[in-house]
Amino acid sequence: MDLIETWFVAAVSGAGLLRPVAALLVFLAFLFSRGVITNFLFDLTSRIASRSKKEIDLSFFLALEAPLKNFILVLGIYIALSILSLGPPWESYFTVLFRILVVVFVAWGLYNLTESRPFKVLSKRYRLDPILAGFLVKAVKAVIVALAVVMIIQQLGYNVSGFIAGLGLGGLAVALAAQDALANIFAGIVIIADRPFSVGDWISTPAVEGTVEELSFRSTKIRTFAQALVTVPNKILANEAVTNWTRMGKRRVSFNLQVALHTPREKLERCVRRIRETLQNDPDIHPETILVYFESFGESSLEIILYFFTKTTAYAEYLAVKESINFKIIEILEDEGVTLARPARSIYFDAPSQQS
Repeated sequence: MDLIETWFVAAVSGAGLLRPVAALLVFLAFLFSRGVITNFLFDLTSRIASRSKKEIDLSFFLALEAPLKNFILVLGIYIALSILSLGPPWESYFTVLFRILVVVFVAWGLYNLTESRPFKVLSKRYRLDPILAGFLVKAVKAVIVALAVVMIIQQLGYNVSGFIAGLGLGGLAVALAAQDALANIFAGIVIIADRPFSVGDWISTPAVEGTVEELSFRSTKIRTFAQALVTVPNKILANEAVTNWTRMGKRRVSFNLQVALHTPREKLERCVRRIRETLQNDPDIHPETILVYFESFGESSLEIILYFFTKTTAYAEYLAVKESINFKIIEILEDEGVTLARPARSIYFDAPSQQS
């Protein structure tokens, strides 16, 4: 650009009438060629992308299209004004304005890049929570805008050191005044990044149990089974044990089957074997752990322990599987003629001695 400016100035030196004409031609050249230059750059990028083995997303470059076109136009205006040689005061003003616009265009391009498809692809690749990804995008945008504002203030000739120091003191005062709010925000970031639960999960904590309806940076809203909506600050959830029932791989069933004390050994053995085989052949029972054993002698019963897991974790389906297994157990007991034990206690009285 300096070579072009020098060439035009040399060509029209001594010819004051030609200077405005040269400036106008330069402006028109940049005005009509900005589209050509932009299309050429993107065509070149497309060709490189098609020949490259690695996938290059053109939306990354399309985000820069509008800032680049405006930059070329402003560059043409700046060179045209330089050719006019309006004098030291005006030239300094135009130089400062040009630098400010360059900062604006760079910030504009970076701002658009945060909305481009590659950032969304990266968030999916690293499995970022949508809430956390949105927060990071907003944070990057805020940093870009803040840096652009600081650089513009510097170009205007102001000392930003005191301004930044004042912001630091003000930020410290705000942080001290909003400790609880900041603690909830940081706890929300930890929860979103660690992902112990997501919206729609059934969780239980020492404070509340229910389904997560909304997860934000300050609080989490949980709908209890009584349909009450509980808002829990994130710092409480971050410091408590959270059980996520939705993410269970299987669901446990454990109970003792009590049969009558007078049950014969052969019938008891057949009952235990048939119940074990029933669980092993049931498609809804997880085959990894199935325990059915005659465990102990109770006060009024013989104890058979049943310990197994259902494949489903949904509560309604889990109850349906348990019901089906219970009916099958009753059928086995009826076939074998085995009755369930009833709590009973025998009391013996000594007969009074006969006195002659």
